[in-house]
Amino acid sequence: MAPIPGSGLAKGLAVTLRTMTKKTVTEQYPDAQPDLPPRTRGVIGLFEENCTVCMLCARECPDWCIYIDSHKETVPAATPGGRERSRNVLDRFAIDFSLCMYCGICIEVCPFDALFWSPEFEYAETDIRDLTHERDKLREWMWTVPAPPALDPGAEEPKEIATARKTAEKLAAAQAEPAPSADPQGEES
Repeated sequence: MAPIPGSGLAKGLAVTLRTMTKKTVTEQYPDAQPDLPPRTRGVIGLFEENCTVCMLCARECPDWCIYIDSHKETVPAATPGGRERSRNVLDRFAIDFSLCMYCGICIEVCPFDALFWSPEFEYAETDIRDLTHERDKLREWMWTVPAPPALDPGAEEPKEIATARKTAEKLAAAQAEPAPSADPQGEES
């Protein structure tokens, strides 16, 4: 069966007429902030206190857009006779958002929860060289990171919390039991 000439044009016009009759939805963006979904990927915030300069984020980044500099610092012994320790101190942590593809690998591989997604999205610059943001700016974005969603009420309790709770219950039960007293007359003759 041959198609009717002009049927494609009629279908296209029908879609256009349907769209013309619907109310338009216009976001007045600069004046009204948009409602973003809870897991929006805006920028990456740095919780500097948790960063141990392990360099995993920089090594795993497919775009090599994370720049980290550090130095070693000697920490004196905590107890007399103990040995001195050395630790890495963060000097520079920068992310070049002109290279970043927002894949989130750096956040996933961070073993110390130092990197988080922030829904902040207004960080445009007039010069591409200004899109490399240093740790001060990344720290500011950390405070815009939303709290994690609540756990599902029917979900299984995390193993760490369950183990800690069981240990606390055992300790409380052991403290509640009276100590057995020695009975000197209980011996047989």
